[in-house]
This record gives sequence, structure tokens and C-alpha cells, in this order.
Amino acid sequence: MLVNPNSPETEAERRDLLAASLKIGQQLSILDVSSGREIENAFAKLVQSSAGAALIGTGPFLTSHRQQLVALAAHSKLPTMYSLREFVADGGLISYGASITEAYRQAGLYVGQILKGKKPADLPVMQSTKFEFVLNLKTAKALGLTVPQSLLVAADEVIE
Repeated sequence: MLVNPNSPETEAERRDLLAASLKIGQQLSILDVSSGREIENAFAKLVQSSAGAALIGTGPFLTSHRQQLVALAAHSKLPTMYSLREFVADGGLISYGASITEAYRQAGLYVGQILKGKKPADLPVMQSTKFEFVLNLKTAKALGLTVPQSLLVAADEVIE
């Protein structure tokens, strides 16, 4: 897994994924990246260590480097999962995470309520309720992967 150590959500991701990997008996390596060069080095380490797959953490830094991450995953022939559909639209293999479009819609609802006179402090805290599971079949084919029918049926979107 690649994470940005300077991102506030990283510690929770690290803790939760380490617990999950122990529970299912899988080895997990977490690599900290905070520059484009560190991303390149991290992929080199993943390939060198014969990693079976990669998971890209969340946050603005990693999202802003999505083209680089997708390109390195493709070049490395490493199946990689992301938290946003935008990575998959750019050629990534698979994503599962909150819908950014839905988050912006919710923000617009907040703005509408504020413009109608409600105080921001009086509005309830909202969490994402819509999550998207997206697959890129072209990328799966390039990696030599066969996607089970059960995943195709479960996907919110399949990019061909």
C-alpha cells in the first residue's frame, strides 16, 4: 500500500489495513510517499519484492498524482486498487470508495441551506452514503486477468 504520511487519514488507513491483513493472514507492506520520485521508488520496491497487488491510499496528494500512479501500475503490470473512480477512468484497474459527485451534491445542499439563512453550526454532519465500485476491463485484459462474473454484476460501473 502507498500512503502519504502527511495526510490526516493515513494513520486510520494504516491501522485498519494492518488489522485486516492480520485477520486474513496476508502480508502487508505500507510505503510512505510524499513526492513523485518517492512514488516511482515505491513501485520499484513493490516489483522487486514480487508484490501481488497494490492499494493506493486516499487524500489530495495521491489523487493529484493519479496519472503517474496509474501509469506506474500499468508499466509494472501490478494489479492496483484505488479509492476513487477517477483513477479507473484514467486507466486504473479497480476502485471502491465514496462518490465525489455525490459529495459535491451534498455540499451544494449545505450551501443552499446556508443561503436560506441556516447557520452552518446548526447543520448536521453528513457522511458519504453512496459508494462506487468501478472496474476497467481493458486494464484487466492488459494485466492478463479474468474478471469473475460475480464482480462484473456487483460493479456500479464497468469501463470497457
